[in-house]
Parts: sequence; C-alpha cells; structure tokens
Amino acid sequence: MKTFPTNKLKILNDPVYGFIHIPDESIFDLIESPYFQRLRNIKQLGMTHLVYPGALHTRFHHALGAMYLTTQAIELLRFKGHDISEQEALSLVQAILLHDLGHGPFSHALEHVLIEELNHEQLTGLFMERLEQKHGHALEGALKIFRNTHPKKFLHQLVAGQLDMDRLDYLNRDSFYTGVSEGVVSWDRIIKMLNISGDQLVIDEKGIYSIEKFIIARRLMYWQVYLHKTVISAEKLLNSIVSRAKTLAMAGEELFAPPALARFLKRKYAQKDLLDDQSLLEDYALIDDHDLHAAIKVWANHSDQVLSQLCDNLVNRHLFRIEIQKLPFTAEYIEEVRFRTRRLCKVSDEDVDYFVISGITRNNAYDPVIGNIMVLSRAGALTDIAQASDHLNISVLSHPVEKFFLCYPKKVAEPNLEKSRKT
Repeated sequence: MKTFPTNKLKILNDPVYGFIHIPDESIFDLIESPYFQRLRNIKQLGMTHLVYPGALHTRFHHALGAMYLTTQAIELLRFKGHDISEQEALSLVQAILLHDLGHGPFSHALEHVLIEELNHEQLTGLFMERLEQKHGHALEGALKIFRNTHPKKFLHQLVAGQLDMDRLDYLNRDSFYTGVSEGVVSWDRIIKMLNISGDQLVIDEKGIYSIEKFIIARRLMYWQVYLHKTVISAEKLLNSIVSRAKTLAMAGEELFAPPALARFLKRKYAQKDLLDDQSLLEDYALIDDHDLHAAIKVWANHSDQVLSQLCDNLVNRHLFRIEIQKLPFTAEYIEEVRFRTRRLCKVSDEDVDYFVISGITRNNAYDPVIGNIMVLSRAGALTDIAQASDHLNISVLSHPVEKFFLCYPKKVAEPNLEKSRKT
C-alpha cells in the first residue's frame, strides 16, 4: 500500500494578515495538540461581544497571528545582522505560539476566579512543562524565553514587553473584529523599525512616529474596548455568577456542570495542588467558554434565587448599570445603593455583594516600570521614547489613569439616586 508523507508546513488564510505559513513541522504538532486546540473555544475578548457583536474571535486566532508577526521580526532582525540561531528562532516561535495556553474561559474576565493563586502566565508555564514532559515536545528553550531566563533577553521582549508581538497582534486583530479603527497600527512598519542594542529590543529613530501611534492606539483601545463601561459591567456580572456557583458548590449544593468545571467549583485549588495532582491541570484544560455558557443557561432556572437571577440577567443581556467617575464613590452613596438593592431585589445583607460591586480600573498605555521603549539614533545613542518624542507628549501617557466604578442592578436606579451621589 502506497503511503504519502504528511505535509505539516501548512498555509493558513488569516483575515488580518492574509496568507501565513507554519514555519516548522514541530509547530504544526503543537497547534494540533489538545491544549492549543482548546483555544478555539476561548474568546479573545471575553464579554466584549455583548458590546461589539463582531468580537467573537478567539485566542486561537490571536496566537497564530502573534506567531506570524514573530517570524517576520526574526527575519528582519537577521537581515540587520543580529545573530538568531535556528534553534533560538524555533524556541521563540514556540514561546509566542503557546503564550496564552493558560487562559481560562472568557480570557481575562475570569482571571483568578477558578484558580485564585495563579494567573494565566503561570498556568501557561505549567502547560508548556506538561507538553514537554508528557507529550514529548522539545520546549526547553521556549520555556526559558517565556520565563525570561534565556541569556538573550531581547527574545523574551518579543514575547512579553513594550514592543512584543502579542500586543502588536491583539491591537490590530481586536480593532478588526470590533470595528474600532482607532486600534489599527502599522505593524509592518513597526517590525521593520525593530533593532537590538545591548541585548535590548529597541526601535530605530525613523520609527518613532509609528511608536507614538502605537501608544496612542493602546490608550484608545483600552477605553473604547477593553475597559468599555459595559464590558466591565458584563465581566463583573459573570464574576458574580461564578463566585455564587462556587459558594453553593463548596457548601454541598449539586449544580449542573461538566465534570471538569464541577471539580473547580467544589473547592479552591492553589499552585501546590496543581503540582501535586497532575489530573488537575488536565481537567482545567477541558474547561472553555462552552462549559460556562451551558452551565449558566441551566443555572438561570436554579432554585437559588441569587444564582438564577444573576444568570437570567446575563443570558438575556440585562447587565448591571455602571457608573464611572474620577473620584471614589462615597461610602454613603454605596450604602444607599446597597440598601435599595436589598429592598428591590429582595436579597439578604450577605448576598448583596453579588449585585453591588465597586472597584478601580486603570489604563496605562506606556508603563516604563515594566520596561522602556528605547529609540536608537543613527549615532547609536539610546533615548526613552518619552523624551525622544517631539510630536506627542508621551511622558504624559506614561502615567496611569484611574477611574472608579460602581455596578448595581438597573432596577435599583432611579432619577434621584445618581443626584445623591457625592464626588
């Protein structure tokens, strides 16, 4: 019987970049792994589709896009004479491809909810270790790059830094699917302006205006998309649902849920638990958006009034009302909202926290604390973008903007309620 070799160097058609190719057969094998295929079922933007209906793209799309941009950056840096070996290039592509494996359902919306002590980056590292130990993928170099222990630091900066390929892809991709044109940046121009100086990823002087646009685009996308007030409202409602479900499940209440999800609802798990019991990570890998969707639809008819009311609100898009302002809400105003919620929604003092949620949201388009964007002059001098920019005051954008929010059921609002708010 004649056999045919498997062609793993596929060409994919991406709606943002056009045709992209898989650069290595081992990359194809990683894409085919269950851990990576799971990303098809996790939305890139969590609950944002409730505001922008087109925002239904997934972490799978984003990871492939970031992989493509990384291959372009490698090619460019080599063209400029920088040494990146074949193994380093492969490890870098592996690291960026797998950088989001640890995301749970609805991406950032449920960060620290199912597993409180670990963020998605830490979970990603555990998944990469599991792929290497259990499934035979050679990821030692990728793990070093991902965790910033590789001797060439600029490789990590391409995965997680101020000019990383992760940010470059999600700005363009999220802009494309939401229709918010302010997020479009010249990704090809930015990549062509990348350079390395003293083992640091920098930008050539000619690219300074593209970087200014990049920073402004991040600021605008955060306020218009990622931190849109209705997105915050939806995510807080989802958090209340999962928190209530966990409270009931941990108290012994039987809730409908796929087995893997049920396991994480019934008790709290810490990092030590995942290291001691390998089946925990495997079960976590089985949970995606569909599990939560199915459970929430069923929970909308649960006998627990709090859970059923919260779920019914999300299923029918009856989201919390949200107020946002620059100064903190007074304790008196919050207590007034809580009192009206207890009375109108018929909830107890201990349950009102599921319906009245306050907090702070921050937007920091350029954060020098996590690393500077350095501009390389023709003479070889390095200058921080905040000082080098002569077109926009980037130094102003390096300071975080904080806003305070308060979410509560819409039925609680009345014309004279907001008037009583003190600022």
